[in-house]
Amino acid sequence: MELGQFLHQSISCSKDVNMRIDSLFVRKEFNKGHQLLPVDNQSRLLFFIESGLGRSYYFKDQKDITHLFLGENKFYFPIHNIFNSTASPYAFELLEKSVVRIADYMEVEQHIDQSPSLQKFSRMLLAELLKESSDRLHSIQFQSARERYESLLISHPDILLKVSLGHIASYLGITQQTLSVIRSTVKSR
Repeated sequence: MELGQFLHQSISCSKDVNMRIDSLFVRKEFNKGHQLLPVDNQSRLLFFIESGLGRSYYFKDQKDITHLFLGENKFYFPIHNIFNSTASPYAFELLEKSVVRIADYMEVEQHIDQSPSLQKFSRMLLAELLKESSDRLHSIQFQSARERYESLLISHPDILLKVSLGHIASYLGITQQTLSVIRSTVKSR
């Protein structure tokens, strides 16, 4: 969905505010594998995925670990950089051909400060991010690998068609062998 349409459906703001925000975001098309942000980046950019799929990841012991998957109609921004002025340990890459809208966070923030509807929308996005982080922490602490896998399939039903099993296994915190065993037991039900 295009950003303007997404904003129109998500918040009740004037057409003028919607158009101003939409105009701050540059529309770019990228191929699969494009790196939007490297590890330890200092970016203050805000991304909106109009179409496609991306993932945030980091390295631990020289292994690539998937932190999260982001599909259409999702915003991504390096929280460490924007709110703490520290380098972000997360990289962000696209897993399929994608259309991404990109804006400077500080420019968007100026407009947010002037609009109560955008302030409400910003709080809603931050609350959504907080909930997703809390849900992720809960799943890691209290769910079995199989339950995490099943939850992933619910939240991203077509992920197996778009993402390598290595990325999925690292996201779930398991090996590819364990993922294969889980997949075979889930299929046989």
